[in-house]
Amino acid sequence: MSRIVKREFRLADGRELIYFDDADTTLAPDRLPDGRHLDPRPPTATMRQDPLTGEWVSIAAARQNRVFLPPADQDPLAPASESNPSEIPSDYDVAVFENRSPSFGPDLEAAFPGEELTTIGLGRTLPSIGRCEVVSFSPEHEGAFGSVSRSRARTVIEAWADRTEALSAMPGIQQVFPFENRGEAIGVTLRHPHGQIYSYPYITPRTTRLLESIQQVGPDLFERILEFERASERVVLSGEHWTAFVPFAARWPIEVHMLPHRHIPDFAATSDEERDELAGLYLKLLRGIDLLYDTPTPYIAAWHQAPVTVGRDTVRLMLQITSPRRAESKLKYLAGSEAAMGAWIGDVTPEQTAESMRIALGKVKEPIE
Repeated sequence: MSRIVKREFRLADGRELIYFDDADTTLAPDRLPDGRHLDPRPPTATMRQDPLTGEWVSIAAARQNRVFLPPADQDPLAPASESNPSEIPSDYDVAVFENRSPSFGPDLEAAFPGEELTTIGLGRTLPSIGRCEVVSFSPEHEGAFGSVSRSRARTVIEAWADRTEALSAMPGIQQVFPFENRGEAIGVTLRHPHGQIYSYPYITPRTTRLLESIQQVGPDLFERILEFERASERVVLSGEHWTAFVPFAARWPIEVHMLPHRHIPDFAATSDEERDELAGLYLKLLRGIDLLYDTPTPYIAAWHQAPVTVGRDTVRLMLQITSPRRAESKLKYLAGSEAAMGAWIGDVTPEQTAESMRIALGKVKEPIE
């Protein structure tokens, strides 16, 4: 979308900072430099392999020092001031920058050979190469994606598409994952409206299982799922290009998926028309989730994308929103069966959740702005 402007800069320690200006921005094009004196970035973390599952665990001890629920005048995502030398030097619409204490990176290398990742043994380690970025949706201190304007939502979607394409082209990156954590019940350490993008040096365990399912069921698995769900009572929202539904085998008390109507592997492959519609539908969906109860709902909004080099023709871009909220003042905690065995027990039927969602969505004010 040509009216959304991208402006690239560097922070004082060399990290990349990118501003995305709204199509209707009121900001001037100039941006202030980062005048801070920063310590060198921490070294790249180390991944350790769990020999019981073959999965990799990144040990990123530097993350212990990250900011925890700071007051508004010390918000690290607010535009910088004399009293708050934050991560973002200037006023902005949307800002994306490399995480100062990342779980993966900052080093980038050629992709690990397949046997390096799949061989299972004791005491196996690899560097946690990759990239972790922060996406700040707004200069406001509090809020979430659902609290921004439609124009701003469209800018964030443009940023996701831009970063997906750029990160996918970096050495060693095998999967790119945009997501938003919302609410202290989820473990959020900043109230500022923001999300993150993780770029992994491996294909994640969930996606590995998905690829196995596609191999077993067929390359049209997502097409069949969409057709199955659109014919059900679990659809909660639909447009020309996207449909949102409570999945047939939902794990969480609140769980909604959204799929595009055509095959799209990631945000970079979406059209302007798909991005335009998504801005409104996604805002309506999140605002509806907040109207399920009298107080905002904690959630994880996960955008699953196809890996960089495999499954491009079969793995479809998909939103998965999950919340542990099972009642006004009750949360679902992962007990023994879920946490230890991965054997889930649902608290409510997906059909009940879908009906509650449709009622809540009916309360969302139109038009979505």
